Amino acid sequence: MTPMYHRLPASAYTAQDWYDREQELIFSRTWRYAGFAEDVPEPGHYISVQAGLNNIFVVMGRDRRLRAFHNICRHRGTQLIRAVGKTQKALTCPYHDWTYDLAGNLISVPDEDREYPDGIDKSCLGLKPASVDLWRGMIFVHPNPQAPSLAEWFGPVDPLLGPHKPEELVEYSEARQSYEIRANWKIVVENYIDVYHLSHLHSNTLHMYDHGRAEYGWKGPHYHFWEPPASDYARALEKNLPTPRVIPKPHVGAWVPMLFPGIGLAGSEDSWNIFIITPLAPDQTRVENRTRMASASAWEYSRQQWSSYAFWRDFGGPKYKGDDALAKDDPMTSGDFTTEDVYACEQQQKSLASPLFEVGPASVGEGPVLQHQQIVLDFMTKAEAET
Repeated sequence: MTPMYHRLPASAYTAQDWYDREQELIFSRTWRYAGFAEDVPEPGHYISVQAGLNNIFVVMGRDRRLRAFHNICRHRGTQLIRAVGKTQKALTCPYHDWTYDLAGNLISVPDEDREYPDGIDKSCLGLKPASVDLWRGMIFVHPNPQAPSLAEWFGPVDPLLGPHKPEELVEYSEARQSYEIRANWKIVVENYIDVYHLSHLHSNTLHMYDHGRAEYGWKGPHYHFWEPPASDYARALEKNLPTPRVIPKPHVGAWVPMLFPGIGLAGSEDSWNIFIITPLAPDQTRVENRTRMASASAWEYSRQQWSSYAFWRDFGGPKYKGDDALAKDDPMTSGDFTTEDVYACEQQQKSLASPLFEVGPASVGEGPVLQHQQIVLDFMTKAEAET
């Protein structure tokens, strides 16, 4: 009998062949976050991103238009560019110096007359295009040059993502981080959308919000979530906010959606964050976090910090204390909700390969986990039928 994790076989979280199918059928067929608009600020600047089986780069042309291309030289397939950088006028393959302009046209082949005595039609050997689009100040790419727009992809869920305008906020560079989790990407996503765990795993680290009054659901493959501030936090909210407001009054609460496949957003009264999930292996996932905050003066930040000091001085603490702590570096004594999440994901992944793995009944708050599994299953089934 096949061990099941609710609606998916446990092997969906452990097997290489399932991982390979997801790369082909999900991550190669959906919009992929590449960066913020300011990551490609001027002509010649570029960034690249892995979108399933495809490495794609976005470059700003001399006409200041963003274009996306598959990062593949049309000669022998060598990747043209590195992860991020700037070129002056053209893109040159490091292998044989085939050169393309910023619009993807092949413009130079070294020693052309000698190496190709019968001639070469450069007009047929331009870079293969991909799709690029902007949404809320973010750059997204799609391997298909004829992909539906981002407005179509995110449109139904857009009104439920909060009043934040990240394109009007400034990045807090010190909060930018990238780390790896020894767990399948779906475990990471499903931890993010598991409402049940918020009051338990994070009982001391996220209790400034009222998890019992959370409102959540789905629009297509995208999950939306909002919860109000807890009474103690809300009683003097403007005083208790740790940094200046990023949304107008009277909006309050935390908006924490998960956009398919693996684009987490987290907005509150005083910050906005993006949480990008990238599968690396059946049991390995990379997460990148970037944070944006109010465009305010240092004085305003200091004033808000002083105002909220008393609340945050007495707030939170580790989940386990005293004899319950295994050691000083025990994740459950960290007092940090991300560390708690990483630990829980990795511990769950360890059990999935056990022949004795058996999942218990799903709670109401775990309903989003079951729905995500169904969405993955349905998306792959549909993609296979279209192949």
